Amino acid sequence: MGKLIADQSVSLDGFSAGPNLAMGNGLGDGGEQLHDWMFSGGASTGRDGVAIEDPQALLAGAGAVVVGRRMFDFGEEPWGDPPPFHNNPVFVVTHRPHAPIPMQGGTSYTFVTDGLEAAIARARDAAGDRKVVVLGGAEIIRECISGGLLDELRLHVVHIVLGGGTALLAGLDPSRVSLERIGLIDADGVTHMTFRLAR
Repeated sequence: MGKLIADQSVSLDGFSAGPNLAMGNGLGDGGEQLHDWMFSGGASTGRDGVAIEDPQALLAGAGAVVVGRRMFDFGEEPWGDPPPFHNNPVFVVTHRPHAPIPMQGGTSYTFVTDGLEAAIARARDAAGDRKVVVLGGAEIIRECISGGLLDELRLHVVHIVLGGGTALLAGLDPSRVSLERIGLIDADGVTHMTFRLAR
């Protein structure tokens, strides 16, 4: 069984999206800056020359993806067809049933209505020995952490302040979170940190 890995960009003040989330503004006001590092010329290595595994490389080596319904609703249109999931099946955690949506290139969206753990179980079945990547949103990642489901948390701390929005780790019970930092890469405009979670 492969690892369950959450991957998320956050601001220095801890937000994974800016304020005023809405259709057509799925990252909130200023939130698009959280992903600028992926498209800059210096995104492949840190200041000390260490290679950075960006989310696209992580997805390329994965076997399935898990997202929440809100993230899907905001992301479906901008992701396009084919979407950027490297042909991986995407399992959407939702309370609203929906028929599966096949996309070009092999990716399909499957809507799972019986909870996060069920979605992860289906993703693990689909992935086999490969990793399962949880892309968010914040509530889904918090549920994975608080439920002891996550193996690794990869944070890309972007050197900006959003001043409000969706706080990635807000409301977690500190007594239920045990993090061991196993990776740190400093790059221009962003610091990449990988944590192992005790389960």
